[in-house]
Amino acid sequence: MRRLIPIALLLMSLPVSARTLGSLEFTDCELAQPGTGATVRAQCATLEVPEDPAKPEGGKISLKVALAASRAAEPAPDPVIYFAGGPGQSATESYASIAGGFSRLRDKRHLVLMDQRGTGGSNRLACQFPDAFDASQLPTPELQVQLARDCLDSLDADVSQYTTTVAASDVEALRQALGAPQLNLYGGSYGTRMAQEYARQHPDAVRSIILDGVVPPELVLGSEHAINLEAALKQILAQCSGQAACKQAFGDPLATLHGLLDQARDAPTMVAMRDPVSHAAREMQLDEGTVALIARLFAYAPETAALLPLLMDEAAKGRPQSLLAQAALVFDSLTGQINHGMQLSVICAEDAPRMQARPQDQDLVLGDSLVNVTLNQCSVWPKGPVSGQFHQPLVTDTPTLLLSGEFDPVTPPRYAEQVLASLGKARHLVGKGQGHILLARGCTPRLAAEFVDKLDPVGLDAKCLDPLGSTPFFIDYNGATP
Repeated sequence: MRRLIPIALLLMSLPVSARTLGSLEFTDCELAQPGTGATVRAQCATLEVPEDPAKPEGGKISLKVALAASRAAEPAPDPVIYFAGGPGQSATESYASIAGGFSRLRDKRHLVLMDQRGTGGSNRLACQFPDAFDASQLPTPELQVQLARDCLDSLDADVSQYTTTVAASDVEALRQALGAPQLNLYGGSYGTRMAQEYARQHPDAVRSIILDGVVPPELVLGSEHAINLEAALKQILAQCSGQAACKQAFGDPLATLHGLLDQARDAPTMVAMRDPVSHAAREMQLDEGTVALIARLFAYAPETAALLPLLMDEAAKGRPQSLLAQAALVFDSLTGQINHGMQLSVICAEDAPRMQARPQDQDLVLGDSLVNVTLNQCSVWPKGPVSGQFHQPLVTDTPTLLLSGEFDPVTPPRYAEQVLASLGKARHLVGKGQGHILLARGCTPRLAAEFVDKLDPVGLDAKCLDPLGSTPFFIDYNGATP
């Protein structure tokens, strides 16, 4: 009798496919996004670089590189490289959520992802918070400093070598290892800072630039989060007041939000609920920080912004379980996606020296807490190198496409206009009703691919973006009105 071999064993015995680009050998891998079930297939390699570029014979770190291969039989020699946001986000871990935005770019070019040093698979600088620590509650200033010290003590790294300026040298090492004559840069959010710094340091190595959710080099990152969020929430929630069904259901959602913040500040309340993932019994505190963070993060995308009036109204009426369930999902997800040690290495060197708390922010939804936390933690965090022109506008004739969402709560369109002023061959596109990061929205993937192909930002026919708009507000848990 013939023995049947299980198909799983046959698959395990097949050779792993490999691809060589320059001096890097890529083998099959899977890229997963922490806190979600999203995964994509890719090919992975490692690149070894000095931890301190000024000491090339010193200690080395390995950087994780991934390749989303082009569908072309003969891909163009200049790949697209993706710079993730944060700071502190991993390119390979965040790729699954934005992969569709790169689909048309891959028709002719490889897409390369490299975890910036300190993130993902590149000597991750992650802070392990105590088990009892509740990320939804703002710790005391003393505890903020102690958490930074504890994180620093736990890391086996020279954390001063994890700034944007140092990371730009890794990108150049990657380009040379790939054997690519030039790179096409895509940066999202903080990744736009990374793209601009690399373009400043290595202008001849850059063929094109896409900046999505633009951070001007002059900006002190984090200093305007409160005023930007306030402006976005006013725009978003004003739409509810302008729609009959939404206004009838919720009245003035912005006033409800501020009232809920006052209520949560004056009388924080422990709420019994079910964990939204495990359904196990769980308690969460409804406090000012929880309400503010949900308002901020839900403003990032039109789909989640559409839930804000309903969630705030329910919580204000004594039914906060839905808001807290969403908060639990957000908190648990962010814990795995942002590497706080790398974030501190970037912000403490590049922004904290020019950062000041703004007393006028105290009455806003976000308040001044983020600035104060940053300054407290940076008081004990080592500061690394920052290039001399780092905070100067990028002046270049390299073809550049800038992308913004109309209601972006963190990098509003005015930031892109500021960067546009010093660019010689560039164009700024704004997605109506959209939030943070435009690449995967509507026809933007096609426009991005056409731009990289033809290098003519002004010649793009962007009328296809006109149908974009806000997501209808949820009137109840069944959704919007028909």
